[in-house]
This record gives sequence, C-alpha cells and structure tokens, in this order.
Amino acid sequence: MRIFLDSYTCFLRQALDATRNAHVDDALQAGIIKKVLLLLAETPITSKPPEISDKVQQILRAKLNDPDPYAALKHSSTQNDLALLPWLREVMQNSSDPLETSLRLSVAGNIIDFGAAREFNLHEDIRQVLTADFGIYELEEIKTGLANANTILYIADNAGETVFDQLLIEQIKKPVFYAVKSSPVMNDATRTDAIRAGLDQVASIIETGNAIPSASLDKSTPEFKSLFNTADLIISKGQGNYEMLSENPHPIFFLLKAKGAIISRDLQVPVGSFILKKGGT
Repeated sequence: MRIFLDSYTCFLRQALDATRNAHVDDALQAGIIKKVLLLLAETPITSKPPEISDKVQQILRAKLNDPDPYAALKHSSTQNDLALLPWLREVMQNSSDPLETSLRLSVAGNIIDFGAAREFNLHEDIRQVLTADFGIYELEEIKTGLANANTILYIADNAGETVFDQLLIEQIKKPVFYAVKSSPVMNDATRTDAIRAGLDQVASIIETGNAIPSASLDKSTPEFKSLFNTADLIISKGQGNYEMLSENPHPIFFLLKAKGAIISRDLQVPVGSFILKKGGT
C-alpha cells in the first residue's frame, strides 16, 4: 500500500502528539515539527506509510532523547486491558461460537492506537464489534485456514491490544508464534509488553528484528523471515502491518479497524469499519 496525500497530516499529528506527551517546551516542539516537515518534503510519493513513520519516530527519539516515549502509555494501556479480562472471559464463556467471538474481540482491541487516535472508547467498541457488520468479514475463510494450518505466525500490533490477542490464541488451540517489535516504536508491542500481558503463557514470542510500525521483511531477523515464508497461516494485526503487507502473496489474514480515510480508501470501506480480510493468493 503506497502513501496517499492525506498521510502527511497523520505523520505531523503523530509527531505533535508525541511531543506533547513528552511535555517539552514550545521551542523544541516547533523544532521537531519543522524537522518532520522537511522529511515529508523530501519523501517520494511512492513510499510506504510505515517507512515514513519509521523516519518520523527516529526524529522523535533523537530530539526527545528518549528511546521509548510511549512507555508509560503502553504500561497503563496493558494494565487497563488486563483488568477487563474477567469480563472478556465471561463474554467468551457465554458465546455460541467462541472462535468467532475471539476474532471480533481481537479486532476491537485494535482501536488501542495512540498513533492513530488519542480519543477512543474501548468499552463501547467492544460492545459494538460483538454484533457489528464488518466492512470485510471473511470468517469462514479464516476458520478453514486455521483448521488446516500447522504453523501459525501471529504478527502483533499495539501494547494493550496484546490482551485481546491472548483470547484469540487460546481459541486457536494450536502452537502459535507471536511476533513483536525488537525495540520500541510508538505504542507497538515489544517482548516486554507481550510478557506483561501474559502472551508468553499462550504463544512462543519472537521478534521481527525491526523498529518500524509494521513487519518489514527487508529488516527482519532470519527467524522471523523464515517463519513468515513457511507459515501455513499468518494473522496480521493493525493498519501498519496491513500497509506493508497488503500486497504480499503469502496466506495472510488481516484483522484491523479502518481508523482513517487513507486505509478506508484502500480497503474501499467506510471509516471506522472493522475488517477481517484474507490476503495472499
């Protein structure tokens, strides 16, 4: 998925949100925004959004002198979502189709994205997604794929959202490799975030080898690349991974919420749509 012109405003907002979250003075904020503007002016229109976001995050980490500006937000998000687990497990127990419910809850968790929207109501999204019509809903395809798969690679997105991923992995009832970022980038999940959410109890945690908000095969570890190329089925969470992998021919299922005009345009669905989409061939 290539960049659309609307992406430029998203990158600027990401930078501004990060500087405000860091509580730095106006002069430093202005300097960072100017640096990002210069970057965008020099960026080819053919670039993929996660590649540009990576460069924006490099500017932020350097200027803020902080390798993980979202650390506190990630921790609080995970703790808040862990507090929901008793209720979520009750929802699962009362479901006539626990696998479908866990898929829906996993998509609901994808609203946890401080890079895309600082204002969200997770409780409302959970209630909505349990009964909502999806913009794209290829449920039977993923059920068939999971039934036939032996090797499953699950590519994580955000911290906090990891709690919802745990529920889905429990329902898959097969060995799962759970791929997280190798170092902090925005609020994406790292190994520390995944373990904090309990993912080490239900899956084998591996690292992608990169620190951009997507799974970039060009910068991945040999372990991740090998699993990606040989997995019978891949579950890809979130917009960043979709933006990088949407044209990849491997057997990928994308789970996400279309949070903005850019991704909605590419998927040809209304903004705010929930997505369960089969990619690959």
